[in-house]
Amino acid sequence: MKPRHAWTLYCVLILTLFCPAEPADDLQQTTSRLASTVLLGPSMDTLRQLTDGFGGRLTGSPAYQHAADWAATQLRSYGIQNVRLEPFTIPSGWQRGAAHAEMLTPLRRRQLHVESLGWSPSTPRAIKGEVVLVGDVSPDYIRSQAVQLKNRFVLLDTEKIFADGRLKALPALHASYQYFKEAGALAVLYPDRELDNVINAHDADWGAKISPLPIAELGMEDSKLIGRLLEQGEVTIELELSNIITGPQQVNNVVAEIRGSQHPEEWILIGAHLDSWDLGTGAQDNGTGSISVLEVARAIATLGRPPRRSIRFALWGGEEQGLMGSYAYTQAHAAELDKCIAVLNTDNGAGHPKGWKVEGRKDLKQAMEPLSNSLLKGLSAADLSMDVSYDTDHGPFLLQGIPALDLWVDMTHYMEIHHKSSDTLDKVDPLNFKGGAAVVAATAWAIAQDPQPIASHIDHAAVGEIIRKAGLEDLLKAVGVWKP
Repeated sequence: MKPRHAWTLYCVLILTLFCPAEPADDLQQTTSRLASTVLLGPSMDTLRQLTDGFGGRLTGSPAYQHAADWAATQLRSYGIQNVRLEPFTIPSGWQRGAAHAEMLTPLRRRQLHVESLGWSPSTPRAIKGEVVLVGDVSPDYIRSQAVQLKNRFVLLDTEKIFADGRLKALPALHASYQYFKEAGALAVLYPDRELDNVINAHDADWGAKISPLPIAELGMEDSKLIGRLLEQGEVTIELELSNIITGPQQVNNVVAEIRGSQHPEEWILIGAHLDSWDLGTGAQDNGTGSISVLEVARAIATLGRPPRRSIRFALWGGEEQGLMGSYAYTQAHAAELDKCIAVLNTDNGAGHPKGWKVEGRKDLKQAMEPLSNSLLKGLSAADLSMDVSYDTDHGPFLLQGIPALDLWVDMTHYMEIHHKSSDTLDKVDPLNFKGGAAVVAATAWAIAQDPQPIASHIDHAAVGEIIRKAGLEDLLKAVGVWKP
């Protein structure tokens, strides 16, 4: 049976069998009730309010803050009393302005597809110069080429730079921008990797820090054209970037809590990031995740009885700049993290739900298997993946040794809209979207109700082994979130 048909059948069955008077201690019936509440709920309308109403929600922007206030209002409307905005500070606020580039020679006045990388400074004006292709970003090489780089544009040869793996090369690439500035380069041109000169928004480094010199993202085909022309001779371009930059900026996470009935001091956390890039409206990255958190909160609130343990609901800021909001939360709440039983994160788009990623933890996989087979199999979402990543907000909790679950969905078409102007409401499949939220609701309730923790916390050494095997240690050390 095709997954979509399976979901349709499941929806029919659950609505047919649903009985509002189920026994309070019947886990299967309670999770079915939660799932039906989510499946019948207004999530698409709520997602429309978020995406079409606020647009792209760049961290620190007015759109983000308005969205955070709106989300807090939504949570209160569900009858949840403990809702708060928890601030953290980013080094600099940034908003995208106009970007323009064109080739002057040898193809005179050819328009180029270009946007600023996030947290790039503006150019002082429209600047002109030759282009030089650079495939080595080591400090020694850049210093040795200072004469050739001065007053020129640096076009990164990312095929060479990333030849041994993108994650492995990122720390050196991020560090290179300062060396290019010291060498006198005018700006850096970062080739995009998307077809049709589509720009895929991202920033130059982690941490919402203004880059040392202007960095522009250049369409893939335009980049390849310049590379071919450089094999024949000189290429000159004109570039102008105009961005709005402020100083340190306060950003709010949105946090709510339904207090537990028997062990309120123990808690699980359901989270997603509220911020997005600004080229689209952040529908699947991560509007669907954010609205899933709201919908699960609404569904649990409508039960009329709290779970055994407390459940916290969090919408993070600053994920796109390096998981800043969730990391700030782990630092601000360090004294109570030992009472965090599990973290459930959703940030992989609205594809058909498959199950959960257990982030390399065999013990967590083993502990999840009974729950997956009993509660999630009927939702076609009983699979468990051992894949490890630090690309979304489960990451800071993983580093603390907390059992971390990241919702695993079909991402076959996700990269077609990821960080692009096409990440809009019309690309969201309502059934898959609601199905993923139902999986989160059922899993969260089961973990909150279980008399025993789903798995233990692991120590620093065990976490280190996981991230080393995943090839993440160098990157995490470079961005300052991990010390062996």
